[in-house]
Amino acid sequence: MAEDGPDGKQPPIADYGFLSDCHSAALVDRSGSVDWWCLPRFDSSSVLGRLLDPAAGHWSLRPVDDFSSERGYVGDTLVLRTVLSSASGTVSVTDALLLEPGARGHEIGLRSPHVLLRRVVGEQGTVRMSTDLSVRMEYGRTEPHLRHLPGGVEAKGGPVTLTLSTEVPLDLDGGSVLGEFDVTTGDVIDLRLSYAPSFGPGSHTTMSRPSRTPWTVGPRGLPSTPDTTATMPIRSAAARSCCRASPTDRRGRSSQRLRRPSPRRWAER
Repeated sequence: MAEDGPDGKQPPIADYGFLSDCHSAALVDRSGSVDWWCLPRFDSSSVLGRLLDPAAGHWSLRPVDDFSSERGYVGDTLVLRTVLSSASGTVSVTDALLLEPGARGHEIGLRSPHVLLRRVVGEQGTVRMSTDLSVRMEYGRTEPHLRHLPGGVEAKGGPVTLTLSTEVPLDLDGGSVLGEFDVTTGDVIDLRLSYAPSFGPGSHTTMSRPSRTPWTVGPRGLPSTPDTTATMPIRSAAARSCCRASPTDRRGRSSQRLRRPSPRRWAER
């Protein structure tokens, strides 16, 4: 299992927060590390898989100095907010897998953009933050090729391309994307990790400036931002709505079941 923290132990599964866009899922530990994300579907191989192996990829976002953490979901949503406090100040990190702008009802998750947004907000004092994105495709078997792009970094390996866009200065160190930055009271800093296939339709890389608008709550209690209109389904329906594949996939599976012979026909044979 993966090692995490000064005691060298893997956090228990109960310590992970759950994010989903109805196509895939991500798990975030209490210290601000994303240790699992599979793309583009629940049954796809992982790009961040430290949950299974220390070398299978992670994305940490935490203070440089010693810190304590508290966290909770924002209202009845799958938007996870973690408050990190060090001797010099306090910041909050808000994590979400984004959904299509304006999605409501049964359309939630139908056309998810496959974007993991991490928003850092300075709550008090000044905190030196560090980020370490170590992408490993195919359950850790593939170390991606990294290259700088205007406004971020691209990681391409096998069938998956990930693009990290942010205003934070980033350095490439072997197979990792590293950065350190100061967050003072009132600062809002976004880090946006976007998926695209390496080949075929939709494989071109696009860089977009991350939103700097604070989280608000939209219609029916769905959290959103006015400029990205990023919404998440209500948490009370997470087990039913966010742990299932997209409607297209469900229709495909249903049609396959309908073509199977009935038990009566098995007996006749």
